[in-house]
Amino acid sequence: MLDRQILTILREVDRVGGVTAAAERLNLSQSALSHTVRKFEERCGVEVWTKKGRSLRFTQAGQHLLVLAQRLLPQFEHAERVLADFASGRRGAFRVGMECHPCQAWLMRMTASYLTHWPDVDFEVRTAFRFDGLAALLDNEIDLLITPDPIETADVLFTPVFDYELVLVVHETHPLAERGAAQPEDLRAEELITVPVSLERLDVYTRFLVPAHCRPRRHKTAESTDLMLQLVAARRGVTVLPDWLVREDGAGLPVRSLRLGSEGIGKSIHLGVRRGEEGVDYIAGFLTLARTIDR
Repeated sequence: MLDRQILTILREVDRVGGVTAAAERLNLSQSALSHTVRKFEERCGVEVWTKKGRSLRFTQAGQHLLVLAQRLLPQFEHAERVLADFASGRRGAFRVGMECHPCQAWLMRMTASYLTHWPDVDFEVRTAFRFDGLAALLDNEIDLLITPDPIETADVLFTPVFDYELVLVVHETHPLAERGAAQPEDLRAEELITVPVSLERLDVYTRFLVPAHCRPRRHKTAESTDLMLQLVAARRGVTVLPDWLVREDGAGLPVRSLRLGSEGIGKSIHLGVRRGEEGVDYIAGFLTLARTIDR
């Protein structure tokens, strides 16, 4: 009763906002698309959308099918790509997604080695840092998630592969530069530079500033860790980065790093895979290689 074509139509109509444009994208005539939807509605006894003039609104049944389409169609499409890879002699497709900016820098340490060891695997990296990584993994949009903030779930296995500490980075002439650690109140007069994510995802806020009821004088964002370090080197503010990233990318810059609080803020990069797939050889190979990457 429910076939893939109707799901594809609903997803495309939602993407482009109308029947005519969706028909063009799907290489169908508008009448053929409308006929397919009408036959489905008659067969199931429900309407999937209502129209008033040029506007279109999904019904409750249509919304349910749309959610189903957004979850199932990527799995069908991925399965078809994998089968095509097998047919052409390739091992398979491996899609890696990331939820943080430093995750990309860490991944670059091992990419060349992985590509050398697995030449017959189609390796793809998603760098959409603001997407919901866990949802993408569960919906089969990616096959492995790199994240510093794993969310425990029965369907995903997370493995810690790399420990580090978040540090405050200041200019070498900054009054804090000679201290071993910074306290939350030290940031009240500072301009804090962070990556462009919500405050709820910034450990410097959730684990350092907010518990102490402190806020920086000003908060601004930068799109890359390189730019963040350059801004600190130019005395444009202070930032918080992984200690290993400061050692590597901050070498030669007039910056110093300090521990956040007396205990510091420890973090780990975790790799998440769907349970049952950790034994797939090219995924297991990635996990094994990840554990060998030095700080």
